[in-house]
Amino acid sequence: MSALALMSRTARRIEDATPAHRDRAVDGLRALALLAVPTGHWLLGGFTLSPDGALHNASPLGAFPGFAPVSWVLQMLGIFFLVGGYASVLSYRRRKGSTRAWLGGRLARLGRPVLGVTAVWAALLPLLHFGLGVPVDTLRTASTLVVQPLWFVGVYTVVTALTPYCVRAARRLGVWAAAPLLGSVAVVDLLRYGPYADAVPSWLSLLNVLPGWLFAYQLGVSWGEGRVTRRHAWALLLGGAALFAALLLLFGYPASMVGVPGEARTNSHPPSLLVLALAAAQSGAAVLLRDRIGALLRRPALWAPVVVVNLSAMTVLCWHQTAMLAAAVPAAYAGEVPGLVGAPDSVGWILARLAWMPVFAGLLVLIGRYARRFESPWTGAGPARRALAGVLAAGFGVFALGLG
Repeated sequence: MSALALMSRTARRIEDATPAHRDRAVDGLRALALLAVPTGHWLLGGFTLSPDGALHNASPLGAFPGFAPVSWVLQMLGIFFLVGGYASVLSYRRRKGSTRAWLGGRLARLGRPVLGVTAVWAALLPLLHFGLGVPVDTLRTASTLVVQPLWFVGVYTVVTALTPYCVRAARRLGVWAAAPLLGSVAVVDLLRYGPYADAVPSWLSLLNVLPGWLFAYQLGVSWGEGRVTRRHAWALLLGGAALFAALLLLFGYPASMVGVPGEARTNSHPPSLLVLALAAAQSGAAVLLRDRIGALLRRPALWAPVVVVNLSAMTVLCWHQTAMLAAAVPAAYAGEVPGLVGAPDSVGWILARLAWMPVFAGLLVLIGRYARRFESPWTGAGPARRALAGVLAAGFGVFALGLG
């Protein structure tokens, strides 16, 4: 059987197994947001090589600030939180046990893959350093990249735990339940970037972490409760776009949606008002395009990849940086490699990095074949193994955060 025939047969099998009530548009939006994470990290992240052979993080945005609009397209966490809130409402409504049991099940599904990737990396660190001679600075760079997407899982865990309260707010206030979250971020931004910024402690920005990411999740919960109409969606799209433009053009917000090495301000860590403006516009567009996306995904050839991506969601989030590192760390022994190791400051680097993207994707698929087991319940792991995994994960966190 040819590869094309096998793919067609698999797509048809997935199509036949899909329940009629499945909301394909929401699954499609989730898959799109998921794939934007590795695509953004792989395109906008690079490595420089120090004289001692160690890798250090770099970004082409430092040399090409005009590429900042690329980050607007690839920053789709607003969409991810939106569909997360929507899906949580449906799941919460269908729960058969207590709210506590429902939350426990969802949080366990988020926690297992995180524990798995950090425990594996904790075991790899001494092997890479003492066995293969990988420089400590390279290992710190790698650890930072591995931890980088995991903050999202931590925040998503917290907002998921708030689902019952978000549902109550949505039932009472509808789409307006998200407005206080927008206002909270605006106030904090005014304090940290306004006329009295010098007198404001740096930790104040952390107050934006929860409301900044809860905003789109709350919109998703309201959408799931049927409280977001097309008129609301148009208001979100147009209002979010107008606020986004005003913040960039009139208030001097950084154009990039991701952090750029050497820049004093960043939009995403923690989220600024610009992130919420983009999330509002994306959310409005998602609601308006829902029917069209759903109709498009009635085609088995398009629906099958969406199902595969969603089934491997946490694996993609937790391991995509490992896939890039699996190519870059060995390449560092050969010196600078175009598009992989070397300053990301030329058009040649960008073209070479595009050529490396399929390699990263292939490595992620290979790693995912083994790493996906962390998403399933750890029925074969006893208390001792789980405790060991927890200790290894904690040790890796200490190293990655520079505390040890």
